[in-house]
Amino acid sequence: MEAAHNNIARTMTSDNRLSLNKTGPLLLILSGPSGVGKDAVFNRMKQLELPYHYAITATTRPIRPTEQDGIDYHFFTKDEFKRKIAEKQLLEWAKVYDNYYGVPKEEVEPALKRGQDVIVKVDVQGAATLKRLFPKAIAIFLMYPSEEELAQRLKHRGSESQKDLDRRLKTVEAEMKSLPFFDYVVVNYKDKLDETVAQIESIIKTQKGKTKQKRGKA
Repeated sequence: MEAAHNNIARTMTSDNRLSLNKTGPLLLILSGPSGVGKDAVFNRMKQLELPYHYAITATTRPIRPTEQDGIDYHFFTKDEFKRKIAEKQLLEWAKVYDNYYGVPKEEVEPALKRGQDVIVKVDVQGAATLKRLFPKAIAIFLMYPSEEELAQRLKHRGSESQKDLDRRLKTVEAEMKSLPFFDYVVVNYKDKLDETVAQIESIIKTQKGKTKQKRGKA
């Protein structure tokens, strides 16, 4: 998949390639454009105490006023992040808009090994990388109801300059070309967060049902 971001280097090490047993735990990849509400959906699922392991990703971007380290993200300095890259502690990582983003191995691998379903939220390029690592993972693309609403959501965050907002909206156009790569698309409507979560729960139950059927035929 061609990278949609400017100044982006999406990387996974060759010895990171893993697989999920057809009767094993489920890895759900929650993705979509910036501003579509990935964090809100992810956090709502945690609030509802749905029985999954919620993988916390890492970043070097500044922490926002409403965020908490170790809950919303693992916030690292660039030197700390580079050290984790050198020590191969990340499943995948990228440099996007001068900040680093990545998925720590410790947030995913131990939970899968103990048989627990895992949910991880990443950007579109990160989803593609994780899908290569875990071919049997289920990738969900969170869709915005309209371009106008997405622009309003990004502006409402108030954490980026107009230049950054314009750049992100341009990136969305390229990310939309990745839709066929995903297993499911879920529209995240404003003020209907629980409906979005319910759709994701339905997808998980469907996939778990398919796993049980395969196990019965084995």
